Amino acid sequence: MKLGNEYKVYYYRNSHNKRTPVLEYIQKISTKERAKIAAYIIFLCDSNARLDEPYSRYIHSGIRELRIDFSRNRHRIFYITVEERKIILLHAFLKKTARTPKQEITRAINNFTDYKINKNLIAYEKES
Repeated sequence: MKLGNEYKVYYYRNSHNKRTPVLEYIQKISTKERAKIAAYIIFLCDSNARLDEPYSRYIHSGIRELRIDFSRNRHRIFYITVEERKIILLHAFLKKTARTPKQEITRAINNFTDYKINKNLIAYEKES
């Protein structure tokens, strides 16, 4: 693990049911896909949370989308960057259409709103 002024990744935790949707999503996919997602998240941190297309895209209200393609699977993870060099992973899904579905964006916005109200509920995952 590197030390210094680097970004750290946190998983949003729902204030009502205490679930971490991105972590749950990642745990359900194959080992190879998890490895690629982990590599992209490390790349995001190493890039000071500033990636442009094709790796990341602005979505809405400070929310960005990390874009991980693996074979025919197009994984998307919505995230925000906040004070103290934190990246908060809000929501993840498997994209199956050309446009990002509005319900997925709405979930990310709702998670962001919940995070703003309950900032102490994020879960930090240390690198192995």
